[in-house]
Amino acid sequence: MSPATSPGGDLTVPPGPGLPTGLVVPAAELVERFSRSPGPGGQSVNTADSRVELEYDVSSSAALTDAQRRRALRRWPTGRISIAASEHRSQHRNRVAARERLADQLREALAPPPPARRPTRPTRGSKERRLKAKKARGETKALRGRVDD
Repeated sequence: MSPATSPGGDLTVPPGPGLPTGLVVPAAELVERFSRSPGPGGQSVNTADSRVELEYDVSSSAALTDAQRRRALRRWPTGRISIAASEHRSQHRNRVAARERLADQLREALAPPPPARRPTRPTRGSKERRLKAKKARGETKALRGRVDD
């Protein structure tokens, strides 16, 4: 288990685009709720609260800089991120999965937008090749007419 995903502690987001040194979200800013997982019945299905819902308030977080907060609020206008994990039978594994998903979404949201496309013009050689190919194709088609005796 990586330090980014240890349940109960701080959430560590590894470095990436927009996060050159990574990010550490204090455990006090994360809210975890547990409930019963939906789905078909079975052994111990109605006895364990294995579903995990992890919430993080971007708008009031002290872990983000102002620029990061603005970027994150563009993605989540309400300022709250909510992740639910119920794919595993174990509460611990669901907690780890929810934290990994939150870290991935934060890294993706805080990455800068890609640079705008700079339009380019076709080169002279490419124009000449295109016109030469059109001319050759036209000549091929011109030879397909009726044959006169």
